[in-house]
Amino acid sequence: MKKIKSIAGILAAVIVLLTGVTAAGALKAKAADAPVALQTAEAAAPAEAAAAADNAVGTKAIAAAVAIGMAAVAGALAMGHAIAKSNEGVARQPEAAGKIQTQLMLGLVFIETVVIYALIVAILIVFIL
Repeated sequence: MKKIKSIAGILAAVIVLLTGVTAAGALKAKAADAPVALQTAEAAAPAEAAAAADNAVGTKAIAAAVAIGMAAVAGALAMGHAIAKSNEGVARQPEAAGKIQTQLMLGLVFIETVVIYALIVAILIVFIL
């Protein structure tokens, strides 16, 4: 159990670090967009507009990667924990294996649904926002 807690702590630290990097990139992209937005379309240099668009695309890509990465890691940890506990339950009461397996499959479906929602949000971030 201590190993799981230490891994969860390290994972939380990495998530906080990635979130900070993503937020810094978003602020940098907003700062790069601000001068271009104030200028008229004719006066804006094409190179500056392209650089601002590249910054925005890069920030969106980082945000999508962080979102799907966090969801995938959290889903994998949750699935591993659920499977381990169900195996322990079957080992203790083999006669309840059918009921435990049914509940396990239902739980795994819900966990995977959350990961799929994160994938949809990541796709929306990249293509819509």
